[in-house]
Amino acid sequence: MEKTTRKRRFLFVSRWGDLLDIVNAVQEEGNDVKMFIEYKPCLEVGDGFVPKVSEWQSHIAWADIVVFDYTGYGKIAEELRATGKPVFGGSEYTDKLEIDRSFGQDELKRHKINILKYKEFQTFSEAIAYVEAHPNSYVLKPSGETQDFKQLLFVGKEDDGSDIVRMLKAYEKSWGNMGAFQLQRRVRGVEVSVSAYFNGKEFIKPVNITFEHKKLFPKELGVSTGEMGTSMFWTDDNPIFDATLGRMEKTLAKDGFTGHIDINCIVNGKGIYPLEFTSRFGYPQVYIQREGISEPFGDMLFKLATGQSFKLKTKPGFQVGVYMVVPPFPYNDDKTFELFSKDAVVVFKDKSMKGIHPVHLQQVNGEWLITGDAGMPILVVGTGITMKEAQHLAYNRISNVFINNSYYRTDIGDRWTEDSDRLWAWKFL
Repeated sequence: MEKTTRKRRFLFVSRWGDLLDIVNAVQEEGNDVKMFIEYKPCLEVGDGFVPKVSEWQSHIAWADIVVFDYTGYGKIAEELRATGKPVFGGSEYTDKLEIDRSFGQDELKRHKINILKYKEFQTFSEAIAYVEAHPNSYVLKPSGETQDFKQLLFVGKEDDGSDIVRMLKAYEKSWGNMGAFQLQRRVRGVEVSVSAYFNGKEFIKPVNITFEHKKLFPKELGVSTGEMGTSMFWTDDNPIFDATLGRMEKTLAKDGFTGHIDINCIVNGKGIYPLEFTSRFGYPQVYIQREGISEPFGDMLFKLATGQSFKLKTKPGFQVGVYMVVPPFPYNDDKTFELFSKDAVVVFKDKSMKGIHPVHLQQVNGEWLITGDAGMPILVVGTGITMKEAQHLAYNRISNVFINNSYYRTDIGDRWTEDSDRLWAWKFL
């Protein structure tokens, strides 16, 4: 672990406790840290790893920098920035880009970025009538806070939309009403995300190119989990970035945004189609990014929050990250979690902890115990000059870990050969 150039005080405000790995890393770099977690079932996350606080507002004066890890904190982040406090996090504008899907699409359109046709609905019955009147292949996407329920996302395959209609009718019976949701035209191609850090004035290069693996099982089978693993690399120049996020630089500068922003896209031979924003740290994206960033993470956060211009130091090659999860992941089931996973121990065959990133854990007498309620104990990362090398190292590191009842995907990074061939052919790499 590379040490920080200067010891600083970091106050981390976390929605779910997902920021533990970053807080722990910044502490190991030689900084003072304090961590607050909002979500009550995750209050034990980080115990024994890092100092915790039960409320965070009274510690603002103590902190040299405040770090917010999720959407919804934009208003308070702006207020703190206005007082001169260095803040890494969102803004009201960037929060809305992610939470309000329709607003995000409208902003893309305003910046002359191509978007897929979409329509927002408040009731299932009007969406069913729309698909029946306009048969096509669609993706069903919850909007607002409901989008955190990843199992509600449904990617239609039928060209006439009949599978979407069946799913809408099932949701109508089981949910009754789930608030606003979108139907977006589906296109086929390579799913790829582009992201970058922003210092309040400009994007910091290099940018991050990410390939997410969202389904529970290998070969993209099973329920959508949000994320089971990710492969990535860093680059100074990328046509997808230039055609999407790069066009928003002036708007983000005017907004004073200081943080991390990602846009997920489908690309094919006809063009680039942005799908949605993530205007905060992505998970597990940030854990994997940390393996590819070759400077102290705390230094990077402070330079961004204080508006410094710099080139981010990153490793050449690729990074591959794989979640090791336990029941009831990806579902919420307190009884199952208590029965199979609560306080289960993460055991290492040898003492090497390289590439191991704690997620929802606490530490008791030097042992890592699973806590929270989501069943997400660790993320394992491998790096290499080639994707195969990074993949091989990641799975070698997984073989060093034993977690009772754990499961993980065995194919993170496999898509790269085909995806990269297509992206090269379409001149997007």
